[in-house]
Amino acid sequence: MNQNIESFVIVGVTRDGKKFRPSDWADRLCGIMSAFGADNRMKYSPFVRPSSNARGDKTVLVDARLYDIEPLAYKFLVNFASDNNLQIEPCSKQASGT
Repeated sequence: MNQNIESFVIVGVTRDGKKFRPSDWADRLCGIMSAFGADNRMKYSPFVRPSSNARGDKTVLVDARLYDIEPLAYKFLVNFASDNNLQIEPCSKQASGT
């Protein structure tokens, strides 16, 4: 299997142009990839972050480095976008932090 591992953005708009629901989907998705820090506060992963684009659509930024740490988590995010018919855009190096 030849898989191209790169940073990408999941956009909260389906390929049909409909807004993805629920409205807090990006926070929920990033929440399952978060962990509790030493201060007992939940912190988003540095590799999976909620955001929004210039059009105001909710997005999730996925850093390709996640694949090196947890390939199943990376594949889960790819499959989540595909299963929900969501748009995926390439991520610039500045946005991904790489």
